[in-house]
Amino acid sequence: MRYRNNKEEEATVDISPLIDMVFILLIFFMVTTTFVKDMKLDLQRPSAASASSASTKSIRIFIDQYGAIYVDNQPVRIYSLQSKLRDMLRSSTEKSVLVVTDETVTAKLVLEVVDQTRLAGATDVGVATEQESGS
Repeated sequence: MRYRNNKEEEATVDISPLIDMVFILLIFFMVTTTFVKDMKLDLQRPSAASASSASTKSIRIFIDQYGAIYVDNQPVRIYSLQSKLRDMLRSSTEKSVLVVTDETVTAKLVLEVVDQTRLAGATDVGVATEQESGS
């Protein structure tokens, strides 16, 4: 009879499935989260009694208190707004645009921006108010 030397093996925990599961969950949450592109402008939004929530998929145009217009975090002149929006609306499934403006901006500028968005092909144009934003 042979003498067997029974060495006790150390119990190990394999954490590779745990790491795989964490990465799968991370990818799942990254894909399912909707990202809203809001610029970090300090705007005093006008208020309205009949405000309703806007779609998160709508294209957002920002007008600051100095009258500067921003689309997709880039400054845009009023004369080039229509062509930029037309390109963005072609690739978008939803044809809605939300104009986020400061309350000190003149109505003339807001109407020009709304007019340019309608000429670009937007079917639904809205102006963001204080109640819509949840403030």
